[in-house]
Amino acid sequence: MNNATVGKHPCPECGGDLQWNAGKQALACPYCGTVVPLAQAADGVGDGSAAVVEQDLMQALARLQAAERTQPPPLPAEQARPGGVLGLLQSMAATPAAQRGYGAQSREVQCQSCHAISVFVAGKVADRCEFCGSPSIIDHQSLGDAITPQSLLPFKISDGQVRDGMRKWYGTRWFAPNRLKRAALTDTLKGVYLPYWTFDAQVSARWTAEAGYHYYVTVSYRDSNGNTRTRQEQRTRWEPAAGSLRHFFDDELVPGTVGVHMALLHKIGSFPTTTDLKAYSPEFVRGWTVERYQVDLRQAAQQNVAQMQAQTNALCAEQVPGDTHRNLQVQADYSARTFKHILVPVWLVSYTYGARSYQVLANGYTGEIAGERPYSAWKIFFAAVTAALAVMALLYVLGNL
Repeated sequence: MNNATVGKHPCPECGGDLQWNAGKQALACPYCGTVVPLAQAADGVGDGSAAVVEQDLMQALARLQAAERTQPPPLPAEQARPGGVLGLLQSMAATPAAQRGYGAQSREVQCQSCHAISVFVAGKVADRCEFCGSPSIIDHQSLGDAITPQSLLPFKISDGQVRDGMRKWYGTRWFAPNRLKRAALTDTLKGVYLPYWTFDAQVSARWTAEAGYHYYVTVSYRDSNGNTRTRQEQRTRWEPAAGSLRHFFDDELVPGTVGVHMALLHKIGSFPTTTDLKAYSPEFVRGWTVERYQVDLRQAAQQNVAQMQAQTNALCAEQVPGDTHRNLQVQADYSARTFKHILVPVWLVSYTYGARSYQVLANGYTGEIAGERPYSAWKIFFAAVTAALAVMALLYVLGNL
């Protein structure tokens, strides 16, 4: 995406830079409050209505392999690790210049604690890490622009809605310390676009297995008194089985983030990328924080194969007749593989309690919340004592009936 063709969205009232407003679902001026529908933006700037285009994965990986033949200078071991600087450099070298960058002036900083790379697109740079809250951030001198996102899900849930939801979430954490509940943790709320890769593929698979059919037989036995009795016992008859499967994988997601705790990310629900994606425009991310991906395309493609293989095995297992099965063998061929680099919206609160860092996430499109919190040892102790006293009281009453 060419910066010259993207330009900026000046406010028609004060000339300030318009930014995407989740609550208004439109561009809004952060200075005077003027709201401008995205479709009324300046000529030549995308409004997200363009078609979302899939990229051919095998062609991209072939370009990557060709780029690897040009050996870069030796790198430190940490940078040469899978997913490190070497992998990112190769991914960018394999990508045409017109498909790199965020389409607007940006600045990158890297956290020295969690190693997340934050990209600030035409916005103020934070003085702390957006992901872990550490003040140890430095300018990140990138080896080249990241691959431009093909599409994104713009923020749909406003910060006010998320603050209310998080306060309720904190209020239901019964064993959290009182000091935590009284703290205004939502004051650290940040909106962040996280990098993801999506993959499509057509799978053709053939499988073989042993199908098990349960049946029951009557067997005799002697009880403890020496009497002969009968009972039904389950047996399984095994028969060979075989079949085939055709299935289309649509927008299988692989996160490219290192800043967000992965367990929490899985808990905030799915992102409707198959139906609601909009073509990328820098107007959606201007003024917001964007995390730069650190899982490169090849790494993500390998993770995607493992995901698809697991799902293919499960789908084939569902086809095996009978009551159970064993020795399932699957031979799968994946074709028509495509990918996209996309951004998804997440609201994030990061805080430190004691010596440990915690995160609370909210899905910026659906509002679903998941988080981490410390536990109060005193509350757990008193709850255990109260429960023990209640049990003792119940036993006393029952014993005197």
